[in-house]
Amino acid sequence: MTVDLQTSPGATQRDDWRDEFRRGVAACLPILLGVVPGAMVLGALATQKGLRLGEVPLMTGLNFAGGSEFAAIQLWTSPPHVALIAFITFLVNSRHLLMGAALAPYLQHLPKRKVFPALFLMCDESWALGLADARRRAAQGIGTTHNGPAFSLPYFVGTGACIWLAWVGFTSLGAAVGPLLGDVEAYGFNLAFPAVFLVLLRGMWTGFRAARPWLVALVVAALAYLLVPGAWYVAAGALSGLAAAWFLAGNIR
Repeated sequence: MTVDLQTSPGATQRDDWRDEFRRGVAACLPILLGVVPGAMVLGALATQKGLRLGEVPLMTGLNFAGGSEFAAIQLWTSPPHVALIAFITFLVNSRHLLMGAALAPYLQHLPKRKVFPALFLMCDESWALGLADARRRAAQGIGTTHNGPAFSLPYFVGTGACIWLAWVGFTSLGAAVGPLLGDVEAYGFNLAFPAVFLVLLRGMWTGFRAARPWLVALVVAALAYLLVPGAWYVAAGALSGLAAAWFLAGNIR
């Protein structure tokens, strides 16, 4: 009697999924060098603003968008202005509409029942890594019907899950040790978050024309920060960037 030792198609697919997931985790490990200090700072700032230890992982785990969380903490008062914080969070996170639109051409052939849950893990870092990987794979000829899609969903899930776990875990740790550190911004750790963003932006740079909405948002936010009291620079930068992207969409190639 002979035994068929051939690997089943299902087992091969599971192996491929695990390999791509691990590749995503490995790709995002260098990013964690900037994510971890930023998470610690956010957690420490949150408790110093009055949030309870258990509330910090709820905020960072359910929202999972560092820019809006930093903006919310800067606006936090006791009692908090919930409507203002919700509005600013919506404005800052509205960039995800453009990020999702950039991924859309690579997702149209994938099953929505898998894509939509995976998009919960979309943050600036996982989006940039996933899009850059899809473009690289497409340039290599991957994406035809016989060799799978250019966008690797398990790779994207690997990057997002790794960053999500690190973000929630280290914001919680920062919240726990924050009261012992005093003014955490004095250590300069808050520069880690914009540093990671600049590195990702450099990797996504395709020319000045495509970057014009970003530059408009930067200039408007800087002017509002210098000239207008309060945190209106956040709303000014977000709205001006969205408006510039809409007006210039027909000219960006």
